[in-house]
Amino acid sequence: MGKAIRVLMVATLLLASFAAAAQRVEGDRAQADGAYSAEVPVAGQGEAERNGAMARALAQVLGKLSGDRAAAGRPGVGQELRRAKDYVTGYDYRQDEGVSQSTGAPTFQTTLIVNFDQAKVEGLASTLGLPIWPQPRPKPVLWMAIDDGSGPRLVGLAQANAARAALNRAIERGYKLGLPTGNAAEQASVGAIWRGDAAAVARVSSRYSPPMQLIGKIYRVKTGGWKGDWSFVDGGKVLGSWSNSDPDARKVMSGGADGAADALMKRYAKRSVAGPPGTYRVVFSGVRSADDYIRLAGYLQGLAVIRKITPIRATPDTLEYDLELLSGLPGLKRMTDAGDTLVQLDGLEGQPPVFQLH
Repeated sequence: MGKAIRVLMVATLLLASFAAAAQRVEGDRAQADGAYSAEVPVAGQGEAERNGAMARALAQVLGKLSGDRAAAGRPGVGQELRRAKDYVTGYDYRQDEGVSQSTGAPTFQTTLIVNFDQAKVEGLASTLGLPIWPQPRPKPVLWMAIDDGSGPRLVGLAQANAARAALNRAIERGYKLGLPTGNAAEQASVGAIWRGDAAAVARVSSRYSPPMQLIGKIYRVKTGGWKGDWSFVDGGKVLGSWSNSDPDARKVMSGGADGAADALMKRYAKRSVAGPPGTYRVVFSGVRSADDYIRLAGYLQGLAVIRKITPIRATPDTLEYDLELLSGLPGLKRMTDAGDTLVQLDGLEGQPPVFQLH
């Protein structure tokens, strides 16, 4: 009996150690952390697939940094997305296991987690004239009531999964939403939410910090699907109100988080451009052959800060252009300093700047 007990004890200890190891592995799973990292699904781990995924990840980060959901489509951004790997400090892969809803068979998804250089990304945003939404960011309280046909109910902490689409979308947009505890007094605020009484909801929310509320009611519509009526309140002031609808209630919730992000960005994001946009006369020296001309033209066309190039004058050694720049001459210099193709020379006061082709 003593030997059996000892064997049982050893087996129990081994199982406990295996469980602890499994927990450590689970806890160590790679995941995005912070505004300068992102996760994107990939079909494999080859270089071409990875480079494409890094571009999508950088687009996510620029969206979080600026709060602008359309950041990837802004002038010049697409060119830099193709160079996304130049902004990367590190990357990792994660394998996620799931179950097919149609067949019940196990499924596997590979996710690429990419970390970007904060200074480089912020420099890029400044050069391209993207707004920067400073950190730390506020965490508004989500006061959301849902009526599925049986009467409106407040979504509190205990029902967090019901609000997961809104909570996750907020994180994708670079901020977080909180939920009320859902006590009896807060449950009574459903009436104020349903009639759009933002002041009453703000009073109930006064125990939470900051004094910001995303207020929404979601309900079924007769034509099918769901509708959401939203308002965003900051310090008692309504910054925006909007409605959205979709057959999928989760997309309606995501639209609420998007509207709050847009309101926060409009109020708090600041444009920190390298210089004023406009057209500037620039001289390039050291252009002595057709090959030099082709090399210079190709290089300038690849600079995201340049929107338009207009030739003005040519000499045996120089070319003079008018360049339409997103963030002025400082933005041009910042981008040329990142490489070794052009070096700015000391120029005369009041004269166009001169860049030497190497």
